[in-house]
Amino acid sequence: MPHPRRQALAELRVKLRQALTGPQMLAFLPAAVLSAYWIGGEAYLLAVSLGFPVLYAAVGGFGQMSQPKVPDLPKLEVLLDQRLAEAHHRQKVFACFLVSMDDHDELLDRYGQAAMDRVLERVSDRIRAVLRHGDIVLKPDEGVVPVVMAPVRLMDLEMAIQVARRLQAAVEEPVSLESTSIYVSCSIAFSLSQQNPHRNGLKMAQNTHVALDDARANAPSAIRAWSEHMKSARLTRSHLTDQAVRALESGQIQPWFQPQISTDTGQITGFEALARWVHPEQGIIPPGDFLPTLESAGMMERLGEVMLSRALAALTGWDRAGVNVPSVGVNFAEQELRNPNLTEKVNWELDRLGLTPDRLTIEVLETVVAETPDDMVARNINELAAQGCRIDLDDFGTGHASISSIRRFAVGRIKIDRSFVMKVDRDPEQQRMVTAILSMAERLGLDTLAEGVETPAEHALLAQLGCGHVQGFGIARPMPFDQTLDWIRAHEARVKQPPLIGRKQV
Repeated sequence: MPHPRRQALAELRVKLRQALTGPQMLAFLPAAVLSAYWIGGEAYLLAVSLGFPVLYAAVGGFGQMSQPKVPDLPKLEVLLDQRLAEAHHRQKVFACFLVSMDDHDELLDRYGQAAMDRVLERVSDRIRAVLRHGDIVLKPDEGVVPVVMAPVRLMDLEMAIQVARRLQAAVEEPVSLESTSIYVSCSIAFSLSQQNPHRNGLKMAQNTHVALDDARANAPSAIRAWSEHMKSARLTRSHLTDQAVRALESGQIQPWFQPQISTDTGQITGFEALARWVHPEQGIIPPGDFLPTLESAGMMERLGEVMLSRALAALTGWDRAGVNVPSVGVNFAEQELRNPNLTEKVNWELDRLGLTPDRLTIEVLETVVAETPDDMVARNINELAAQGCRIDLDDFGTGHASISSIRRFAVGRIKIDRSFVMKVDRDPEQQRMVTAILSMAERLGLDTLAEGVETPAEHALLAQLGCGHVQGFGIARPMPFDQTLDWIRAHEARVKQPPLIGRKQV
C-alpha cells in the first residue's frame, strides 16, 4: 500500500497538472500576469512570468506537450461492429470503402518507404477533406486506406459509387513531393451495411476485401461493389505458392492480350501478352498477387517459356483467321535474359511455328537495362535484335537508363511509363516531360509507345506531340485470345468507316 502522504501528494500533483494544462489557462494566465503587474509592479510581473514555467514543468506539463495524446482508432472489423450496431439501432445504413493505391509496390521501389509514407499521409488527408463529419479514415496498410462512413438514412449502390468517384478524383490529383509531382491512381472497393443482416464486422471487412480483389484485377482506377456472387482471390501465401506452380503447368496462367495502335493510322500495330491467372474457384487472381510468388519460387523463367510459346501460338491463330497483327510483345524477366541458351530457345519456337523474328517483340524492363552489369543479358538482347526481333524498353522513365545503355542494348522502341501519361492532356508539367522523352527518342532514331492511355483526350494529345503508338484501357483492356478476333474486326470496321459530315437543315 502506498504511504498516505505520498498518495495525497501524487493526487495533488495530478490535480495541479490538470488545472495548469487545461484550456482554462488560456483565459486565466493573461489575467494573472496583468493582476501581478497592477498589484506589485515589475517585480511581481517577473515573479509570475518566471514562476509559472517552473510550476508547469514541476507538474509534468512539458512532458505532456512532448507526447501528445493521439486517439487510437479501432481495427476495421471492430469499428464495423460498432457502426453496424449503431446503424441497426437507429435504422440507418452506411458503407465501408477500401481505397487501394495502384502500382503501390512500383512506387515504393522507385521513391522509397519514407516518400510513400508521405504520399499516403497526403492521400488520407485528401480523403478526409471530401468526407463528412463522422466519417472515419483509418491508418493506411500496404497502400490501402480504409474508410468507414457514418450511418445515414439512405446509402444505396448508386450513391456509394458517387462517393467512390469523389474519393478517386481527390486521390488522383498529383502529389507534390520535394519539387516532384507524383501521379497516382487508385482502385476502390466497397460494401453496404444492408448486405450484412447479421451485423458482423469481420464478415463485412472480408466482403469489402473480396471486392477489392476484383477491383485490383481490373486496375487501374477500377471501382467495385461487393455482391454475393463474387469469389475471393485471397489465398494463404503457402497455399498460393503451391497452387501458382501447378497453375502454370495446367494452363490456368495464360496470356491475355492488350492491343497497341498507331496514332497516325489507327491501325493495330501489335498486342502485348500479359500473364493472367484464371483460377477455377477463385476467379481472376491479380498479377500482383501471383507474380511475386512465382519469382520467389524461382519459376519466372518457366513463366517466360509458357508466355512465349502461347503468345506465338496466338500469332498463328490470328494469321489463320485472316486478321493483320504485325507482332506480339512478350515480357522477358531478368532470369531469362541471363540464360546462355535464350537465343536458341526463341529461334526454336519461331521455327516450330513458321514465324519470322520480326513478328516477336521482346519487352525488357528499363530497370534491367539500367542496373544489370551482366554481359550475358546484353549479348542475348543484341543477338535477338540482330536476327530481326524487335526490342522494346518497357516502363521508360522509371529505371534511369542512360543513353549509352539504350544504345548498348539495341533498343528499337521505348514505352513511356503510364506515370508520365496520366492526365497529360491537363497538366503542363506532364506535357513537358513527355515532349522531352519524345524529342530524345527522335534524336536517337527510336520509335515510341505510350502506356496507360485511358481517355480520348490523352490519346489525342499524345498523337499531337508525336508519340507513334498508344496502349491502355482507353483503347482496350487485356482480353483472352478468343475475344481478340471480335475486337479486331470491330476496331478495323471503325477505322475504315469514313467520318460522317452532317448537312445543315434549312
